[in-house]
Amino acid sequence: MIYPTRAAVLATAAGAPVALAVAVLAPGQWYAGLAWPLVLMALTVVDALLGAGPKAATAELRLPRSASIGVRVEGSVLVAIEDPCPPRAAEVALAPDPLAELENEGRLWVLLSGGRGIGLTSLVARRRGTVAIPRLWVRWRGRLGLVWKQRTLACEARMPVHPDLETARTRGAQIFERHALQGLMTQMHRGEGTEFESLVEFRSGMDRRSIDWKQSARHTKLHAKEKRVERNGQIVFAIDAGRQMCDPVAGLPRVDRAVSAVLLSAWVALKLGDRVALHAFDSRPRLSSGFVAGPGAFGEVQRMAAQVDYSGEETNYTFALTTLAAKLQRRSMIVLLTEFTDLTSAEFLVRAAGRLLRTHLLLVVVLRDEELEGIAGRAPESAEDVTRAVTAAALLKERLLVLTRLRHIGAHVVESEHDRVGDRLVAAYLDLKRRDLL
Repeated sequence: MIYPTRAAVLATAAGAPVALAVAVLAPGQWYAGLAWPLVLMALTVVDALLGAGPKAATAELRLPRSASIGVRVEGSVLVAIEDPCPPRAAEVALAPDPLAELENEGRLWVLLSGGRGIGLTSLVARRRGTVAIPRLWVRWRGRLGLVWKQRTLACEARMPVHPDLETARTRGAQIFERHALQGLMTQMHRGEGTEFESLVEFRSGMDRRSIDWKQSARHTKLHAKEKRVERNGQIVFAIDAGRQMCDPVAGLPRVDRAVSAVLLSAWVALKLGDRVALHAFDSRPRLSSGFVAGPGAFGEVQRMAAQVDYSGEETNYTFALTTLAAKLQRRSMIVLLTEFTDLTSAEFLVRAAGRLLRTHLLLVVVLRDEELEGIAGRAPESAEDVTRAVTAAALLKERLLVLTRLRHIGAHVVESEHDRVGDRLVAAYLDLKRRDLL
């Protein structure tokens, strides 16, 4: 495709006043005023014929093998224009993709040397899935700068988008190291809990109830049982993938923030010797994995978490949590990551949670509704602002009522900021484990 540049259009338009002046001052030679646009048209045609044509351009987009959601990655565009006198630069435009946010809307300039050049662009994935750029455009100016020469090229670039794995590994290692330096991990393994660890000599300060009188009589010396927190506890991460969890918070859907928090907590739980399973649901259960154990099983958890899909259906807590409870053969810790906005759905959540709490330990994780908090706390400037603030305050009061009911029936609740949900979930898990509630 060849079409005029903005400079050619403006130059042609600038000749209109000249042609009008010639027609007014010399009516008999009015046709002389047409010389300016005719000359520009001729130069435009010459510029289109000079140099390489659109078919001489080739381009290739190279994306990373994979990317994590919310993490900026770089791609490269290789441009080649075969011509004895190639242009110095070319502009590339990438077709948009709904899963990714392209830098500068996918436009970039590539400097050419000998007709070849490489340009860098960056993008941020906003959804999990596969980013696909179906086509791209390459254009460059003619030698006179009066025409654009453009070619549309098919593009086969694909990039799978996974949950934020690197952040989970990095933050998990930092959390594990911090608590280990403080002695928390050692305390959780030895000295407390119900699982027998070893038989040691009784020392001053130890609990007298831990004395094993039979072994003490055999050795003629006081011996005590040293116990530890049970290491093979079952942790089930139940992720609500319904319509409300797909709403974005600070650019990322709630369900993706929940998946990142689950990966971080699962990494720590596997390190501590617990068994981990995933359960995702909306109107019905969508994903249910078996329990895995050991740090080496984190890759399996990653693959399962990547399969948690987005949904536009309403969440059915009764169906999903009843199905989950039927599959559990022993007492487990269920971490439910969800979101609710009305009392009707919250009522079903409370009833389903009450049935789970008869056998299992339940930890409910929700994100703070910072938008409602901002509306309720903002100083009103008009009558509409007062109405919004009153409505937001009422919704926040209903939300607090539901969370309070969950706490009253025995569930543990974590209400976290969107950027700290992983840390808050890990802290709650470690606290419950240290207290031997599982």
